[in-house]
This record gives sequence, C-alpha cells and structure tokens, in this order.
Amino acid sequence: MPEHAPSVARRVREYLDAHPPLGDALRSGVANHTALARKIAEELELRQVAAVVAACRRYPRGRGEAFTEAAVRRVLRKSRIESRSKVAAITVGLGADVLHRLGDVVEELLDENLLCRVIQVSRGTVILVDEDSVTRVARQLREANVIRIRRGLVEVAVTGPDSIEETPGLLRLLSGILATQGINIVEALSCYTDTIFLLDEKDLSGAIATLTKALA
Repeated sequence: MPEHAPSVARRVREYLDAHPPLGDALRSGVANHTALARKIAEELELRQVAAVVAACRRYPRGRGEAFTEAAVRRVLRKSRIESRSKVAAITVGLGADVLHRLGDVVEELLDENLLCRVIQVSRGTVILVDEDSVTRVARQLREANVIRIRRGLVEVAVTGPDSIEETPGLLRLLSGILATQGINIVEALSCYTDTIFLLDEKDLSGAIATLTKALA
C-alpha cells in the first residue's frame, strides 16, 4: 500500500502521542527533527523520511499545550513527595464474594492506620498493602481467587493542593519523566490530591531524585 502524506502524518502523530517525552521535546524546541524523524521512520517502517520530518515539524505546539504545562508546573511547585517501602500488590480474579470477604480485614487495616488500597480493574481486584499484612489479607480470600502476590515494591506519591485534581496533564508529565529515566511503573493512579506510582524497590532512589527535580 503506497504511503500518502496524510497517513504518514497521522502515524507520526499517533507515535508521538504515545511517547510523551518525545512530543514534549518537539514542543519545547530541543529535539533534532531530522534525527528524531529517522528514528520514527525506522520504528514505523516508513520510507518517506522527508514526510516524517515534516510531520514532526507540524506536531502540535500551540498555546494550549504551553498553558497546560505551565499550569502543571505551578501545581508541582506546591506539591510534596511521600514514599513508602515494603509494599505488596495482591491481584485477585473476578468473584462476586471477593469484596465481601475483604470487608473485615480492610476495616481492620484502616483502623490500624496501615496501608490498604483496593482497586477494581476489568478482570479482578488489586489490593495494595504493607508486606506484613499480606498473610492477613490472603487468609480472607479463596486460594483459587489469588492470581499473584508481588512483594518488594515501593509507593511514591506526589501530593499537591486541591487544584491538582482539576489540572490536566499532571499524570502524563510525571509518567513521562519517570519513563525517560528507564523507571518502570508497576501501577499508577491519580485520586483527589495524590498521584501515586507503584515501583520496583530498586527504582526508589532514582524516582525520588527525578520527581524532586520536577517539583523544583
């Protein structure tokens, strides 16, 4: 199928939308268009490098994007970083009685001011707890329902003012910053004033250093 300019432009835009750090570099004017176009053309198997260069030059960098980033930066300057080590993620399959079985132990953990986050996903439930609480939680569940228990995780949270909830682009920016440092995000969620990342323990110091720079 021949490569027409519109389809090339669309594919390049989709690629850049899926790689926020590259899109941000283009918008801020620090990216080499030709070098980036060659990389994109190679990954997308596009022969028309000139068309890819043109698409990179046209990639959105309007006032709207600049305003959004400025708003995110203002919120970040009012935020702080909190971390928690020795976190475990218990992944449980679908089951009508799962939440019922978790009721008592969740209440106990919250009463004891211990970590307990219950996140429902399309194929089950993920429970985030301190490693010391894993046995207590697992005891309440049917063994067949437990898909995986992952230990050795850390939780890093960026906690900001109330306006953080109404500021678009924050999770995208922070995720992109971590990705550029090669830090894998195991889980991510944004709720009220907190943007929370669940990471491998080995990535804690790197994540703290990277996010601290972002808040400066």
